[in-house]
Amino acid sequence: MTGTALNATRRAADWAALAADPQVDVLVVGGGVTGAGVALDAASRGLSVALVERHDLAFGTSRWSSKLVHGGLRYLASGQVGVAYESAAERDLLLRRLAPHLAHALPQVVPIFHDTPASAHAIVRTGVALGDVLRMAAGTPAHELPRSRRIPPAEAVRLVPALRRDGLRSAILSWDGQLTDDARLVVAIARTAAGQGVRVLTRCAAEDLTGGGATLRDTRTGDTLALRARAVVNATGVWAAQNAPDVRLRPSRGTHLVLPDTAFGGLRAALTVPVPTERNRYVLALPQVDGRVFVGLTDEQVDGPIPDVPEPTDAERAFLLATVNRALDRDVRPEQVLGAYAGLRPLLDSGTGRTADLSRRHAVIVGASGVITVVGGKLTTYRRMAQDTVDAVLRATALAAGPCRTHRLPLVGAAPRRRLEALPAPRRLVDRYGTEAAAVVALDAAEPVADGMSTTLAEFVFAVRYEGAMTAGDLLDRRTRIGLVPADRAAAEEAAERALKATV
Repeated sequence: MTGTALNATRRAADWAALAADPQVDVLVVGGGVTGAGVALDAASRGLSVALVERHDLAFGTSRWSSKLVHGGLRYLASGQVGVAYESAAERDLLLRRLAPHLAHALPQVVPIFHDTPASAHAIVRTGVALGDVLRMAAGTPAHELPRSRRIPPAEAVRLVPALRRDGLRSAILSWDGQLTDDARLVVAIARTAAGQGVRVLTRCAAEDLTGGGATLRDTRTGDTLALRARAVVNATGVWAAQNAPDVRLRPSRGTHLVLPDTAFGGLRAALTVPVPTERNRYVLALPQVDGRVFVGLTDEQVDGPIPDVPEPTDAERAFLLATVNRALDRDVRPEQVLGAYAGLRPLLDSGTGRTADLSRRHAVIVGASGVITVVGGKLTTYRRMAQDTVDAVLRATALAAGPCRTHRLPLVGAAPRRRLEALPAPRRLVDRYGTEAAAVVALDAAEPVADGMSTTLAEFVFAVRYEGAMTAGDLLDRRTRIGLVPADRAAAEEAAERALKATV
């Protein structure tokens, strides 16, 4: 575990090492899932790598997803068969090899009412059947992701107790992948990269980027160093154009609401509700740990400056509630909403159409300055995006490296599912830390960070010692997701400060 630990001591050592010898094969700018994935891929091929992030790991879009590991169905609807298969194949890797502790199967229910148009029913049934084909093509066994089937009303209500009974004819049950948490996936990738020798520097801004390097500025101390690199990768997502003016993006905002599970009667499966008048859009109610449900998501074009932390609009909140309420016995009310969050998708600008219709295919672009930019894509396909990016680096430079290895390189904490299930640690911790759950328990700080919460002080301490957390925000908003509910964040803030002081 020492080799993969990220903390203040290692950060200082990495900065000092770069100051003494300011050159690397690859500089990766951006500490989200894409940047961390690129750093891991490059280092695992034998290249020297520095990964820099001006804020914290998973500070941007990577922590604002639906926490799903998608199989690519929506891409089939638009004819993107290759993208759909790629998504299903990467889902299989996450579920079975790369991160079984963080990824698991999620049942999803699409209710069919008497007033559901036959065409809509046919679209859903065809879609999930194609999803089964994708699953089989990717080699995912049925015991990992069962095949879809039609279920009677009684079974649908058992899985979604708040489902509207009036007019309920049947439902379609299908399966997809779900992450315990998206930000924890990013941290696991970054720590795995650190174990491969990557110098991981958060709170480090990269300025004056060129294809040959950048000026690094430690935002905590103000220190700077000029880092030379044989390749520079811009993996800054919706901020990519700031470092690569020749890249044109059309960001879109995806908003989610955070609700108590009691509003849905105790979800045992995700609820999928078609958006009226739309052919291939849905609102999902997704069960989470600790009695929460995420309801999302929207797809709204964003114009103007890109904020560090996007804010959901009142219209988006109303749209999500109105859509999900169409399938419920009793309306979820605005006052039941515990919190909300929004993320921005870094979509390539094709010049026309709605952002909802833009391709989610990723692109790797070599700019006029020599900076290599990777944009687009989905969280599920981060590994393939990274592979394609490092392949582009090798084509554009004289660097010599081996073939991609990340398809068989488990992330920190990963183990076969059978071994994970046998670990002598609480299930909740195994789902978050995998084989490292015992190390969290061994910290002997099992008291909750606030009344009524399952997160323990040990998790805060572990995050500071091993996961690179440096501020209360890192602990509350990214290493744990307590901050998604403002009232919970306020209640746990004192414990976060205590953990930081205790590990200085």
